[in-house]
Amino acid sequence: MYIDPTPSILEAQREYFLTHATRDPEFRVSQLRILKKAILAYEEKLYDAFWKDLRKSRFEVYATEIGFVLEELGLHIRNLHRWSEPRKVGTNQLLHFWSKSRIYQEPYGLVLIMAPWNYPFQLLINPLIGAISAGNCAALKPSELTPSVAGVMGEMIGEYFHPGYISFFKGEVELSKALLREKWDKIFFTGSPAVGRFVMESAAKNLCPVILELGGKSPCIVDADARLEVAASRIVWGKFLNAGQTCIAPDYLFVHSSVKDEFLQLMSRNITRYFGTNPKESKDFPRIVSESKTQRLAGFLSKGKLIAGGEADIHDRFISPTILDEIKPEDEIMQEEIFGPILPVMEFDDFSEVITYINNHPKPLALYYFSEDKAKQSEVLAKTSSGGACINDVIIHIANANMPFGGVGNSGMGRYHGKYSFETFSHQRAVITKSTRTDVPVRYPPYKGKFGILKMLLK
Repeated sequence: MYIDPTPSILEAQREYFLTHATRDPEFRVSQLRILKKAILAYEEKLYDAFWKDLRKSRFEVYATEIGFVLEELGLHIRNLHRWSEPRKVGTNQLLHFWSKSRIYQEPYGLVLIMAPWNYPFQLLINPLIGAISAGNCAALKPSELTPSVAGVMGEMIGEYFHPGYISFFKGEVELSKALLREKWDKIFFTGSPAVGRFVMESAAKNLCPVILELGGKSPCIVDADARLEVAASRIVWGKFLNAGQTCIAPDYLFVHSSVKDEFLQLMSRNITRYFGTNPKESKDFPRIVSESKTQRLAGFLSKGKLIAGGEADIHDRFISPTILDEIKPEDEIMQEEIFGPILPVMEFDDFSEVITYINNHPKPLALYYFSEDKAKQSEVLAKTSSGGACINDVIIHIANANMPFGGVGNSGMGRYHGKYSFETFSHQRAVITKSTRTDVPVRYPPYKGKFGILKMLLK
C-alpha cells in the first residue's frame, strides 16, 4: 500500500515515540520477536519476489537475505537487555568526590532507513533491527528497482506493525527527495557515493546525523605464494555472488605475473564448475536488476583480453560471469565501481606498486589479499585503508556480527551489525550523579590560594 509521505504521518510517529513505549527494553524485544514471526510468515512470498526481481535462487536468498537477518534478530533478542543497561564508568574521586558516572543508551527518536536494490531485504531490515533494538520509531524506504520485494516487505510491515511505530514508503526518486526534506533524528542510507553526498547535504540542513554505507572499487590481490586453487574458488564465488551486484564484491584483481596464467585458468574452471557451460541456464546465477544497468555493463565487455564469459542479453538482463585480462588503469572499467559479473585483471611484479595504486584512489569498502606470507599480510593492512578486509578470503567478514561493518572515506561513514547496530541507533548520554552531603569549595571563587590545589586535581 502506498503511503503519501505527508508531515502528518511523521508527526504521528513522533507522537508515538513521545509515549515512551519504545524505551522499555521488554517492548523492544517483543517487537523484534514480532519481526521474526513476520519474516517467517512471509518467507515463501519473499522467495517468489526475489525470483521475479533478480532471479535469485532460494539458497542464495536465504544465505544472503533471510537467514542473514534472522541470525541478526536472534543476537539482538538474546542480548538487548544487557546492552540497554546503563554502563558504569570510572570517576575521578578527587575531582568528583562522592559521584557515580554512567553512560545511558538512549534512542534518537524517528529514524529514516533508505535501502538499495542489490540486497533489498537485508539492507532494509537489518538496519531496522538496530533501530528497534535501540528504541526508535522508523520510516522505511526500499528501492523502486526491486518492486516485487518492496511490495512483499510493505505488506509484511503493514500487517505486523502500527504505522505510528514503523512506516513504509514506496515510490521513486521524488519520494526519496521528499522524505529527505523532512526533519529526522537520524538517517541510515545504503547506496552509491553520489547519492550519499546528496543525503548528507540534505541532512546537514537539519543537523541530522547520518550513517552512509556506500561502496567503491574493492581491490583483490593474489600474490605469488597464494594457494591458487583455494583463492580461485573463493574469488569466483565472491565476485559472482548475486551476479556481482554486491557492494563488497572484488571489483578488480591484481595477480602476480608469475602465477597469472595458471590462476586465470583455475578461475575459468571454477566458473564452469559453479554455473555450468551455459550460465544463462543456471538456476544459481541471478540477473542484473534492470535492462539499463545490463546495457551499461555490456559496454565494458569489449575491453581487454577475454578469458571467460563475455556474453550479454539485454532483454533477459543477463551478463555472463566474465574475466577480462590485460586491463589498464586508464580503461573505462577502472574508473567506477562495476557492480556486475565482470572482473578486470591487472598483473604486477612489484608489490609496492599495488600498494601505491590502491592508496592513490578513494578508500574502498573492502580489500582482499591472498598470500601465505604473514609479514606481507601485515604490510598490506598497515599500508592501506578500507572499510573492512579479508586475508585469504572475500566477503565473509560481513557475516561476523561481532565485528563492525562500514566504510571509510568515499566508501562511507558509521558502522553496524550486532551490538554495533544497537550503538549506531543509540545516543550515548553521559550522566554523573553526585551526592549533596558534601561540597568541595575549591571550584568556587575567589580563587586566591587555590591554584596549586587545582593543578593537583587535574594533573
